[in-house]
Amino acid sequence: MAILAAPLLLAMALQGCLGQMPLPMGSLNRKLEAIGSSRAPSLAGRWLALIGGQGGRDQVVLVDLERQLPLPLPGLNRPDAQPLAVAVDASGERLAVVRQREGSTELVLYRRNLMALEPIAMQPAGVPRRISLRADGRELAVEVSRGGVWQVDLIQLP
Repeated sequence: MAILAAPLLLAMALQGCLGQMPLPMGSLNRKLEAIGSSRAPSLAGRWLALIGGQGGRDQVVLVDLERQLPLPLPGLNRPDAQPLAVAVDASGERLAVVRQREGSTELVLYRRNLMALEPIAMQPAGVPRRISLRADGRELAVEVSRGGVWQVDLIQLP
């Protein structure tokens, strides 16, 4: 009997050490499902940026997690551009986006307060794929392909 109780006691002791198990955020997840398919999430502070799609058209979506609402991004989502990756800073003011447009892959910075896009040139030239934006929005890490070799560039942003 003592031999059978030992594994049970060990399991109970470990359960106490682990604390609460992570739980999905049910109401927010249901709101995200309403966006349609979604991928490439970027989480910073109270902001969640992702690529969501309905009706065969993908677009960048920015969600205010405190209010649990998506925010408008005028000037960002163009019908002739396919977003591939997105990153957001902790203030929710800057979004870096890798997108496919007119047969080429480009990197752009969207500033919400200006409602404007700024292209970011890759020097030397390359094809960006994944991105990560520093919390303060002043530096960008970009995974870029040059001649079939993947590299990471760090880019200072104004």
